[in-house]
Amino acid sequence: QVQLVESGGGLVQPGGSLRLSCAASGIIFNINTMGWYRQAPGKQRELVAAITSGGGTNYADSVKGRFTITRDNAKKTVYLQMNSLKPEDTAVYYCNANLWNAGRLVYEYWGQGTQVTVSQ
Repeated sequence: QVQLVESGGGLVQPGGSLRLSCAASGIIFNINTMGWYRQAPGKQRELVAAITSGGGTNYADSVKGRFTITRDNAKKTVYLQMNSLKPEDTAVYYCNANLWNAGRLVYEYWGQGTQVTVSQ
């Protein structure tokens, strides 16, 4: 059974920092691309950051220079360090694990989400 368990969300003031963690089980972690997505009320879910099995990273323009995604394959955990947080970063953040082969999606899993609120 695959599980992605997020933690680290909460309430933070503008300009503050949070670190999200996503612990994976039930998958061969090191071969997956891991990602963080977010969904604000009334908006579509969007990609925030992703990291491939080889360590390549990709970020949404809105978070470049502020957020950093990393992974620890030994701990089967992916992290999202969020600095200089803004009210518009407020959303539910979801962890994603996916595997592609020959241009086809083999599987994709989602965590349950963790709330991040940036407010005074």
